[in-house]
Amino acid sequence: MPTTLPWLEPHDAFPDPAQAWGSKDPAPGLLAAGGALDTAHLRTAYAHGIFPWFNEGQPILWWSPDPRMVLPPAQFRLHHSLRRTLRKFRANPRCEVRVDHDFSAVIHACASTPREGQNGTWILPRMVAAYEEFHTAGHAHSVETWVDGQLVGGLYFIALGRAVFGESMFAHATDASKIALSALVCLCLRNGVELIDCQQNTRHLASLGAREIPRTQFLCTIAHAQQALCPGWAFDPLYWNALLPPAQALASPA
Repeated sequence: MPTTLPWLEPHDAFPDPAQAWGSKDPAPGLLAAGGALDTAHLRTAYAHGIFPWFNEGQPILWWSPDPRMVLPPAQFRLHHSLRRTLRKFRANPRCEVRVDHDFSAVIHACASTPREGQNGTWILPRMVAAYEEFHTAGHAHSVETWVDGQLVGGLYFIALGRAVFGESMFAHATDASKIALSALVCLCLRNGVELIDCQQNTRHLASLGAREIPRTQFLCTIAHAQQALCPGWAFDPLYWNALLPPAQALASPA
């Protein structure tokens, strides 16, 4: 394992993810620093299982953890309380899921929401600008929870073919981010997506069915998934049937 961190100039290629720091190094999963934060670099990075994550005052830091936390949509754990929430949400005409309706609002809301176990945000203004450009290029998407015409929660993710990389969530109402995640799971089940990348292990994600897999397995899976055509990321309420049997979904919300 390397004892020094590679520094990337803007036109340098990314190192092999296998060169990322290991468990005995200062920051396990850290691969390189520097480079550029633009659509071309983000596209190449995600295609090879690499993502940026850095704090204010730091250079761009690129990561490829081993193991990798992933959520297989087919193993999504729908707890009783969330099942009840989804039933009520679907039965309420004032509630809806939208995709890519207001990506900018979603990422700005995520930027104001600290990650689990952290005090500050990693979604700095330059990250927001880069991912908004990535969205314009068709690679970044938002799943949004709307109630009474107001955006109350959501998430954004990266999609390359059928390789899906979850990024961040926010909620301004109870369970609003979980509703958005459930909708993304339904979209992935509908479109044959094998796993959703969650990057790092958290108790919240683990409680929903996410698990760790070796980086080699992760890279093999996303390489294969990128060969498939990217599905249309539009949500139809009928997609809830993947998690809620129709008779149950249409039951009384009381």
